[in-house]
Amino acid sequence: MAGKDRDRFSTATRLRLLGEQTAARVYRSQNRRQARRSRLTGRAAFLALIVCSLVVALAYPMRQYISQRDQIAEQERLSQEAHRRTEELRDEKARLEDDAYVRRLARQHLHYVLPGETGYTVVDPDAADVRRGEPGATGRPWHSNLWDGVDSADRE
Repeated sequence: MAGKDRDRFSTATRLRLLGEQTAARVYRSQNRRQARRSRLTGRAAFLALIVCSLVVALAYPMRQYISQRDQIAEQERLSQEAHRRTEELRDEKARLEDDAYVRRLARQHLHYVLPGETGYTVVDPDAADVRRGEPGATGRPWHSNLWDGVDSADRE
């Protein structure tokens, strides 16, 4: 019996030791997983911190870059417009150096006539009625109405 107890004892002891070893392995495995998880979480947090830092660090320069590109595009558009206007003015200057063009402008806009020509001004009677119907129009020359307005401006 003593041999049997010894075998039983040794089997029970072995089972107990085996259970303790298994429990220790499981515990160590859980600790390793948790350590790995915490390391991955720490790594992920660090990576997230780096990415956020880069985004924050690059946001302002990118905004400035885009703003400056818009300003450059606007200045190029203004430059092209100025060049176009310069060409128009050069063309106008060249035309104004032509005496025939200047005479035509004087006849057209200032109603000039050449010596020996007779100038006529045609007054449309319908337009005169419309002018008389306007408020403040008295049928008098415009300069008379203007001077009357200047005189009456100082009165109370």
